[in-house]
Amino acid sequence: MEYKITGSVMESVDIHLKKGEAIYTESGGMAWMRGAIDMDTTTRGGVMSGLGRMLSGESLFLTTYTCESNDGLITFTPEAPGKILDMKLNAGQSLICQKDAFMCAEDDVELEMHFRKKLGAGFFGGEGFILQKITGPGVAFIEVPGEVREYTLSAGEIIKVDPGHIAMFEPTVDYDIDRVKGVRNVLFGGEGLFLATLKGPGKIWLQSLPLSNLAAKLSRYMPSSS
Repeated sequence: MEYKITGSVMESVDIHLKKGEAIYTESGGMAWMRGAIDMDTTTRGGVMSGLGRMLSGESLFLTTYTCESNDGLITFTPEAPGKILDMKLNAGQSLICQKDAFMCAEDDVELEMHFRKKLGAGFFGGEGFILQKITGPGVAFIEVPGEVREYTLSAGEIIKVDPGHIAMFEPTVDYDIDRVKGVRNVLFGGEGLFLATLKGPGKIWLQSLPLSNLAAKLSRYMPSSS
């Protein structure tokens, strides 16, 4: 499989498949395709797996595209302005992603829900208890609203983040929630009551444009229903 990510504000990824190669995505995720490509829509792993993916922001059904000609082209586009990350995963290597981050992946990549074990992170982490977990081997494509900043945390190193800016992190990173200290900080700081604490070791990917922030900004200009 060969691919190319193009664009700037609204990126897209062209995936070139040879005969017999396959890639899967959530229902409705494909933008356009060329060549003899077979589509097969299933729950991929059964109904319970599909329901788990729904909780993590994806569709109940996933569609697998298999190339039946010598070569084929499939293009995928994100749902919001931002970046497409191509994550090359080894066998057993995993990443934890925000809800609805998964775009598409090679057929051997596993997509499942990830349950936050800590109550604080689940209640106040901005994305709830359920995240997405992708596991290799293979290439997975992740869509992230806005720009992306990548950091590598050493063992014990801590970074505090507005929870909506967390796009993805390695499973070795510890994720918890701390309450903002000081009444004036809470009332007038503009960051709410809680900040996420990410503790290394491991890599993290932060996004510049949480969709919740964008939606709140746009809502000011929407006509009132009253």
